Amino acid sequence: MSEIFRVAIIGSGPAGKSAAGRAASLGMSHILLEKTDHLSDTIYKYQKGKHVMATPSQLVLRSDQEFEAGKREAILEKWNARTKELGVNVKFNAEAKAIRGTGPAIEGSVHVIEMRARDGTVTKKEIQRYAPPYEIELTNGEKIMAENVVFAIGTQGNPNRMRCPGGDLPHVQYQLDDPTEYVDEHIVVIGAGDAGIENARGLAEDSAQGNVVTVVSRGPEATSPKESFPTAKEANALALLGDRNAGKLNIRFETDTASVEPGWITFSTRDGEERVRCDRIIARIGSAPPRAFIEECGIAFTSADRLAFPQLSPVFESTAPGIFVIGALAGYPLIKHCMNQGYDVIEFINGNTELKPADEPILEAKFKDLPGRKSVAEWLDLLRENVTILNGMNPLQMREFMLDSDAKFYRKGDVIFERAAPGSSLFAIAQGSVAVQIDPNDTSKTVPIGQGSIFGEVGLISGRRRGATIVAAEDTICVEISRNAALKLQSQVPTAKKAIERISTERLLLQMFGSGLKPDDIAEVVQTSKIRQVKPGEAILKEGDEGNEIYVIRVGSMIVEKEIGGKPVFLSYLPAGSYVGEMALIAGGRRTATVKAAIKSEVIQIDGDAFKKVLEANPELLKRAKRDMASRQDINAFIEAKKDSFSGVVDMYSGVANFLVENGIGEATDVLLIDESLCVGCDNCEKACADSHDGLSRLDREAGRSYAHLHVPTSCRHCEHPHCMADCPPNAINRGPDGEVYINDTCIGCGNCQRNCPYGVIRMDKVPPKKPSLLSWLFFGFGPGPGEPSKKWAYANSDPGVEKPKKAIKCDMCAGIEGGPSCVRACPTGAAIRVAPDEFLTVARLEQEEA
Repeated sequence: MSEIFRVAIIGSGPAGKSAAGRAASLGMSHILLEKTDHLSDTIYKYQKGKHVMATPSQLVLRSDQEFEAGKREAILEKWNARTKELGVNVKFNAEAKAIRGTGPAIEGSVHVIEMRARDGTVTKKEIQRYAPPYEIELTNGEKIMAENVVFAIGTQGNPNRMRCPGGDLPHVQYQLDDPTEYVDEHIVVIGAGDAGIENARGLAEDSAQGNVVTVVSRGPEATSPKESFPTAKEANALALLGDRNAGKLNIRFETDTASVEPGWITFSTRDGEERVRCDRIIARIGSAPPRAFIEECGIAFTSADRLAFPQLSPVFESTAPGIFVIGALAGYPLIKHCMNQGYDVIEFINGNTELKPADEPILEAKFKDLPGRKSVAEWLDLLRENVTILNGMNPLQMREFMLDSDAKFYRKGDVIFERAAPGSSLFAIAQGSVAVQIDPNDTSKTVPIGQGSIFGEVGLISGRRRGATIVAAEDTICVEISRNAALKLQSQVPTAKKAIERISTERLLLQMFGSGLKPDDIAEVVQTSKIRQVKPGEAILKEGDEGNEIYVIRVGSMIVEKEIGGKPVFLSYLPAGSYVGEMALIAGGRRTATVKAAIKSEVIQIDGDAFKKVLEANPELLKRAKRDMASRQDINAFIEAKKDSFSGVVDMYSGVANFLVENGIGEATDVLLIDESLCVGCDNCEKACADSHDGLSRLDREAGRSYAHLHVPTSCRHCEHPHCMADCPPNAINRGPDGEVYINDTCIGCGNCQRNCPYGVIRMDKVPPKKPSLLSWLFFGFGPGPGEPSKKWAYANSDPGVEKPKKAIKCDMCAGIEGGPSCVRACPTGAAIRVAPDEFLTVARLEQEEA
């Protein structure tokens, strides 16, 4: 009988190599099976010169192998040398074909798997699990015996294939080894995850190669790099957009492949199909576990979904005793995680049952304030089982998910957040329930949300302030999911995305229309509604068109225009949470105005016939809808009546409104405007700003653009989804209780926020020495006087031996300073005002002009 190894490790990637290194260090009988003639095939196939990241940075590396960020070649060289030094028993060109338990059958462990052929036919097969030892049959016929088996094969060997006509042509490839091999080609990279981004940037890096590179992404372009590419690292997403802006490559959002033919590719876009020249396609559209092979080994998966992962215990053991799964195949793709798992699984097999995962201290800190003495593993199980959107995750995915989320305990009556408070996180109820206060004037009127559900989704989706006050109806445990974690969850767990979209649509409609509606009342409306992405300037309603659909603005903002005298006149600005289209449904007839996106937006398109049934069944809702309609009819009538006698004011207001939208007011929550007909140029606003902020003004009054008498100076707009937050390494940029976006003292001066801001309102500067008070200057002549000190004074009064680091500086709306923004308070003529766009951009301003 051949030797029975204590452990056989299949796959020599970061997880398998780390496991084998630990086994060798412990003197454990082991064998590392690698199907190629080299170690770490996935890293080996990275494109030449690729920089490999070592994230997450806060996670301690636990392995007998070293790893730190660096070039692919240097990392592989170190790993190969260390593997040899440790004396790892490696068998190359050893591909596992089958694994069979040779021990007794496990009672009650028969399960059914579905075998799907290339032609789409499905056959069912019963699998019986058997106990160890296991026989591993290789493709060359050789057999290896082992008491334990560790699967560390990843998923890259099973890439997702293009499923469109022509997707199997020779010029479609799923791997890029050396981008310098390709010259003067039109290359399309399908997929905008890390692999696709890195391949595209490598192909476009050297302009002398002459490649025309296009990246194709199904998702929409969002307000930040991370949201545009939710499955990619922020640094990669930011770099890709930088290359696009520099003209090195093209990015096509909201695009899919319709068909492929030699020399051409046909895209399916929002505007129809488009045929484009294409010499080569590199498809990096992810990969899936080799499910049939894994299931035939007796391992069950978490669900029937093709992208589901194996069922695993907290110590990585599968449903087949003695078979363990680690690394990307377990749903943990990051190299550091994989290496830690390799170390941990061997320690467990060796009898070290007390070993805690490397991320245990981080997670313990997150759960320490929750009631009840539960271990990290118990808390993770409770959250995963009790929260519907987390049901599809395995324990290892839950660990990674919770690194970016927080668990919080609220006593009965505690306010979780208040109406109009800023916030973009999502909350999930793991235990207990909450009450939504639907009437700000009567807190006794509430709607319950029970265990397993979510709330806060409106802030997550639109970036607007919270729509209602939420209090704990009983002692409650919630998971607060950060915006980035929620986006990642939706991209990785399809059931979570569907649940969040359905719940958010239902809640938004109930919150907007009120009138005692219940979920059952709008079930048909929710079921038939569609979520649409809308490009800037694209119209969802056109004046004169037919149709009875209603549109709810989910993300972004819209402007309403009416044609007067052959030209469009601005009527109003509609933020997220508004709705339009009810006039044609209630009163009949054609659309009376055009509604188009001020910025990239998202709307819920509601079937008019389904909504009409709700109106007919709910008289109070119909009455309210008619009031809203009457208000809009009054605006139309006002504009029509004044189009001759008042045309100058109408034209002026319309021009001002369009100017403000063009200058970013459409995504602002608070903006500084200056009425130049009142401004006397005293610069008191800048001086007051500097005196309130350590001598550094956040405002440049003269900079910025003007229209007529209205000026938009260089000052922060406090955007709904701030661009500056997209890539801040120390997370130094936050939103305060009054909606202000501010930068705290942890800023490291990297300049990412300055580069990301499209409005030029952030600058990098050294904090000057503290200057004497205004009274000291006034009575004794000490210091440079009010306002920002000159560079000469700052230099003369700085410590010559100390180089002050630069910090990011921007308007914080004078948070914490009594009386509010100092620029407004210091203006002697009232020229400076701070406004919310939905309050300022209204036809009511025309009525004031007339008065």
